[in-house]
Amino acid sequence: FAQADRADWANGLGIKTAAEDATMEVLFWVGCAGSYDERAKKVTKAFAELMQIAGVDFRILGTEENCTGDVARRTGNEYLADMLTKTNIETFQRYDVRKIVATCPHCFNTLTNDYPQYGFEAEVVHHTQFIRELIDQGRLKLDRDAVSSATVAYHDSCYLGRYNEEFEAPRATLEAVPGLTILEPARAGDRGLCCGAGGGRMFMEEHVGDRVNIVRTNELLETGATTIAVNCPFCTTMITDGVKAAERIDSVQIKDVAELVREAVRA
Repeated sequence: FAQADRADWANGLGIKTAAEDATMEVLFWVGCAGSYDERAKKVTKAFAELMQIAGVDFRILGTEENCTGDVARRTGNEYLADMLTKTNIETFQRYDVRKIVATCPHCFNTLTNDYPQYGFEAEVVHHTQFIRELIDQGRLKLDRDAVSSATVAYHDSCYLGRYNEEFEAPRATLEAVPGLTILEPARAGDRGLCCGAGGGRMFMEEHVGDRVNIVRTNELLETGATTIAVNCPFCTTMITDGVKAAERIDSVQIKDVAELVREAVRA
């Protein structure tokens, strides 16, 4: 995708880049999926709107943002990963970035665990953690009348859950949304099953046994939930494909935690 198009999702939203004003409470790291994928861009916008409603003074890098290098590193292209990492760190240092929030657990994991190996230190949070902070601080107020009752099966993404041991914040965020009943699949938390996309598998085919996303989706559907809640653009794609394969796309919705919270917050 063209680098010049990386911030097109933000057109008309009144969001400043760090180049325009480097004074910020937090840098919103949008990521490749959140910048280019049509489905993921809806999550990007929902989260950005939540921050605007909460009065968060955030910035994006826009066209200065590059891939974190996650997929390159996981698939063995260390040269490319090294180049991307160093380029991004130079940008962070130029704008004196101290806190970063990411909607993609893959970006979150790479910024949290890989970048410090290059000497970069900053507070990195996932958007579900940040939303919970905003709710706990009273900066986001959820409206009971804005949400219809729904049963929600929550899927733990690998890079937020088992890799970084964050299981509580996304659930606490969902539990704060009025009208939602949270259901757990048989394998959840530190026993959760991968959606099939991590470690570069998003771009590879499976040739042995059932496709991982089909197995995981069926586990989520077995809960009887009308909505599957996710926290990752990779998971969104894989679970959506699984629901389509099960011919349930007309009866089961796949939504990011940010989207569910956005529906419960009046602008």
